Amino acid sequence: MLLFLSVPQPRPPGARTRAGAARVARWRRQRLRLQQLRRLRGLLRGLRGRPGAGSRRRGRMALCGQAAGAASLPSELIVHIFSFLPAPDRLRASASCSHWRECLFYPALWPQLRICLRVSPAEQPRLEFLMRKCGWFVRELRVEFAAENYLSGGGGPGDGGGADPGTGGEEVEALQLSTRWLEVLRTYLELVLCVLVSIRNNRNLQKFSLFGDISVLQQQGSLSNTYLSKVDPDGKKIKQIQQLFEEILSNSRQLKWLSCGFMLEIVTPTSLSSLSNSIANTMEHLSLLDNNIPGNSTLITTVELERFVNLRSLALDFCDFTAEMARVLTDSNHVPLQRLSLLVHNVSVMHKSLDNMPNDEHWKALSRKSTSLRVYIMAFDIKSEDMLKILKPSIPLERIHFDSYITCVSGAIVDLISRQYDKFLTHFILMNDVIDTSGFPDLSDNRNEDPLVLLAWRCTKLSLLAIHGYTVWAHNLIAIARLRGSDLKVLEVTEESIDFDQGELADQDVDPVHNLIEQVSLGLGQPWHAVMDIESLSVFTEPNRHFYREMQSFSEDI
Repeated sequence: MLLFLSVPQPRPPGARTRAGAARVARWRRQRLRLQQLRRLRGLLRGLRGRPGAGSRRRGRMALCGQAAGAASLPSELIVHIFSFLPAPDRLRASASCSHWRECLFYPALWPQLRICLRVSPAEQPRLEFLMRKCGWFVRELRVEFAAENYLSGGGGPGDGGGADPGTGGEEVEALQLSTRWLEVLRTYLELVLCVLVSIRNNRNLQKFSLFGDISVLQQQGSLSNTYLSKVDPDGKKIKQIQQLFEEILSNSRQLKWLSCGFMLEIVTPTSLSSLSNSIANTMEHLSLLDNNIPGNSTLITTVELERFVNLRSLALDFCDFTAEMARVLTDSNHVPLQRLSLLVHNVSVMHKSLDNMPNDEHWKALSRKSTSLRVYIMAFDIKSEDMLKILKPSIPLERIHFDSYITCVSGAIVDLISRQYDKFLTHFILMNDVIDTSGFPDLSDNRNEDPLVLLAWRCTKLSLLAIHGYTVWAHNLIAIARLRGSDLKVLEVTEESIDFDQGELADQDVDPVHNLIEQVSLGLGQPWHAVMDIESLSVFTEPNRHFYREMQSFSEDI
C-alpha cells in the first residue's frame, strides 16, 4: 500500500486563516504601491534638479529611460499626478518625452482654457500648437486678443526721426503707422481663424468667450475698419470667419455661455439663428457687444430673444435693448434675469435712436420679476442730456463706468446717480482722457457740496471709486475716506487729478501731500496713496478690456 504524504509549504506569518490571507494581500499591495512611489520620487527629483551636463544626461535617463521605470508607470497615474500642476507647468512638462506629452494633453486635464494673446506673429505657432492639442475637447474656452500697444504714435528713434515736419514728416509718420496697423490686422485675422478652425467640431464646448479690442479710438472714430478693407479687400477672410462662427454654434450640443465682445465683424445679425432651439432654450449667459455694426442693425432681435427662456445674464448694446425685449424678459415662461450689462457708446447713439429704450414702468416690471436683478452700465462719450434720458429711476444700477475722450460728465449727472441708486450702487468709475492735464473739469464748481462727497455719503454700499481726469480737492478726498471708511475697498485717484486749496499750500508747517496720504489712510483703515503711474491700471488705459472682464465676473457672480 502506497502512502502519499503532503508536506505543507511555508506560509507567511498570519496566513493560516482567511483574515491572515487578507492581511498578506494588503501587505503585498502596499509593497507594490511603495515601489511605485519610490519610482515616482526619482522621477520628480530628476525633474526638479538642475545638475551639470553629466547629471542632465542622467536626469534625462531617469525621466524617460527604463532604469527609473518611467515607461512602466501607467498613464492613469501620470494623468492623476499632473492634474495638481498649474497649466504653465503642464506645458513645460509636456516637453519631457512623447509619453508624457500624450498624457499631459488628456482631456480631463484641460476642462478650461483661458488665453490672452498679443496680436503678434510670434504668438501664432504657440497658439496653433495649443489649439491643435486642446481645441477639439476643451469645455470652457476664453480667448482675448489685443494689440501689443495702441500704435498711437510714431514710435521710438528711427520712426521718421530726422524728417522735417514741414517737408513731409507727418506723411512719413502716417505711412509707418498705416504699415504697422496693416500687419496687426493681418495677424489678427490669422489668429482668429486658428481658434475657430480648431473648435469647429467640438461638441463638448459649454462656455465660449471671445474678446478682440484692437481698435484705436480717436476723435474721428475707429481706425480698424479703415485698414480692414486693405487687408481683406474682397472680404473672403471675414466671410470665412463668420461662417466658422455660425458652424460652431450649429454644431454645439452643450453650450450654455456665449460671449463675444468687440470682435471685428465676426458676429452678424443672423449668427444666433444657427443655434438649435434646444441649445437656445438652455443658454444661461449671452453677451454680444460690438459698436461697429452699421446703421440700425442689431445683433439680436426680440424674436430671437424669445427662444432664450433660461437666460440669467445678458450683455448688449444699450440701443439694442428695447422696450419689447424688456417685456419678453418679464414673461412668465422666462426665468428671472439676474445680471444685465449695457454698453452705451456714442457711435451707437448717433446711428440708432433712444426712443425705443425701456421706460421706467418696464424697469419696475423687470425688478418685480427678479428682485436680485442688478445692472452694469458702461458709457463712452455720452452727452449729459442723453444720460438724463437713459438713467431711469427704477434701474437697479449696481455699477457704472464713465469713459470720455470728448464729452465730460457733469456734476448734475453724478448728483442724480447718488440720489436715484443709493440702495444699489457699489462701483463708480469716472474717467476723462483729456490731452491738456492743466484744465481738468471741476464737478464741484458753483455748488455748495461736492457731488463726489454726496455720492460717498448717500451710497452706503459703495466699495469701489476710481477717478481720473476730473479735479478732486484734497479735503473732499479726505471726507470721502472718512464717510465710507473700511467699506470702501478700492479708492483709486490719479496724482494729477488731486488739487489743493491755497490755504493748504500756504501752511509752511504741514506738507499737504503727506497730510493727505495720512488722513485718507486713517479714514480707510488701510495704507493709501495716489496712483502715480496711470499705465499700471487697466481701468484707465484699457477701458474696453476692463469693462469686458468686469462684465464676465459680474455675470459669473450669480
